[in-house]
Amino acid sequence: MPVQYKDYYEILGVPRDAPDADVKKAFRKLAREYHPDVAKDKKRAEEKFKEINEAYEVLGDPPKRKKYDELGANWKQGAEFRPPPGWEGFQGARNFRGRGAGGESFEFHFGGTGFSDFFEQLFGSMGRGRSGFAPFGNFQEESSGRGRDVEGDILVTLEEAARGSVRVVSVRHNSRTETHQVKIPAGVAEGQKLRLAGRGETGTGGGEAGDLYLRVRIARHPDFDVAGRDLLYEAELAPWEAVLGTEISVPTLEGRVNIKIPPGTQNGQKLRVRGHGVPIRNDGQGDLFVVAKIAVPAKVSDAEKKLWEELKRESRFKPRG
Repeated sequence: MPVQYKDYYEILGVPRDAPDADVKKAFRKLAREYHPDVAKDKKRAEEKFKEINEAYEVLGDPPKRKKYDELGANWKQGAEFRPPPGWEGFQGARNFRGRGAGGESFEFHFGGTGFSDFFEQLFGSMGRGRSGFAPFGNFQEESSGRGRDVEGDILVTLEEAARGSVRVVSVRHNSRTETHQVKIPAGVAEGQKLRLAGRGETGTGGGEAGDLYLRVRIARHPDFDVAGRDLLYEAELAPWEAVLGTEISVPTLEGRVNIKIPPGTQNGQKLRVRGHGVPIRNDGQGDLFVVAKIAVPAKVSDAEKKLWEELKRESRFKPRG
């Protein structure tokens, strides 16, 4: 089944030979612009944010990017796409077909989960383990029996995971489409499964329906990297700020806070801000770690250059021993 091709390089606005650092920089810039919590047009921002996240899910992961690049650069944005030879094993599970216990055919198609059909067709079963939507469990051999469970992924922003949310997911089973309100509980974790009872495959011979399980995938964030229940934030410091110490404002999931940078802070040093990480259900909250990144000016004025030269003459600091 053909799907619409996604040009992830075009989505992030980078050339195909862009280094990883430029890809990450482009993602963060766009993700800040279209983050649903700050954008004025919430609906458009949400769709754009998902698209940006999907692009970075591929281009920000070297194995996925390499596989994607094998498709070549001649595909046109919006063109219908069929997987080339060698991709047959990676069929999209968002659109699943098969036969039930009684021999009847069934088809599941899902919407509102945050991943496009193109992504699922190429990476649904290779990039995230057993992901995308696919029935699982043993086939029923009896004349009547419980329908099989269906499992899939749902993309959740870091803020949704922290505060909780309600999402709408549509399920088309053959010719019938159902819409479900899915509660994202506050403190939900990456990989946690949300169960919708009775929303899986229909049972046979009067048997009860299976369940639908949605596995949580935490979306990439423009400011933070997630390490379990902790958050990492890179803070750029001027050389004199690292040497002399200063106070800076850093973002958290609850808003900005001021922290002190101690004198002599080293590049890569982590400063812990307790209790500002990802909430843990019934068990408090992780921590935020501010990672110091000492930035050096690319260009200096003549007056600045004289000051640096004076510092060079006066300083007894020997970085190489």
